[in-house]
Amino acid sequence: MSETTNLSLPFIMPSQAQKHVTVNEALVKLDALAQIALKSRSLANPPSGFDDGDCYSIPAGAGGNWNGADGMIAIASNGGWVFVTPREGWNAWIADEFQRATYIDGQWILGMLAGAQSGAASHFMIGENEYDIVAGDAQTVGLEIPANAVVFACSARVVEEVTGTMSSWSLDLEDGSITFGSGVGVQQASYCTGILSQPTAVYARKSVRISPVDGSFSGGKLRLAAHFYRVSLPV
Repeated sequence: MSETTNLSLPFIMPSQAQKHVTVNEALVKLDALAQIALKSRSLANPPSGFDDGDCYSIPAGAGGNWNGADGMIAIASNGGWVFVTPREGWNAWIADEFQRATYIDGQWILGMLAGAQSGAASHFMIGENEYDIVAGDAQTVGLEIPANAVVFACSARVVEEVTGTMSSWSLDLEDGSITFGSGVGVQQASYCTGILSQPTAVYARKSVRISPVDGSFSGGKLRLAAHFYRVSLPV
């Protein structure tokens, strides 16, 4: 046995030369894996620029210096890469998705709260989008509530002042079935928390919409986020 069971840290072998090399590799792995923060899980090739300690989850079919390391964690070290195979139940922060994930059955599962051996699981998730308002009346904002979800809130922040002839604006779903906020301010930094009085089930995919109140839009920018719960079925 040349490595530890869980973190694949290399052992120093009897009469081994250059023991510091083995120790340093073990420290690099321990430093990265004790609190895993993955830069991304979607890059097909190593990034052109990286710092020691940067970590990536390697997707299937990766090339370059990641060729043949599908599914492994690549840790940048001394200008190259050290590879570790993740184990069932590891948790990691995925920076470019701004979400936490759990490693189960060979993949990183987002937003998992609890799971069962059958594959059933509970997930709390957030979808987000930044939207440039166009001139006119009500419009969808490129943010959707997925089918078979329970919605808790849809929040919004005014990034650039909302302009037009309207006095305020409202936030709801395109079919009007759920309203998250009305009379929302137009100045930069105005916001809508969008918390519903009770969680609401959505059985078909729906788009989030904004509507002007007493007038029309001419411009502005919003940052929006949908907060919802979903389930994975047993297999």
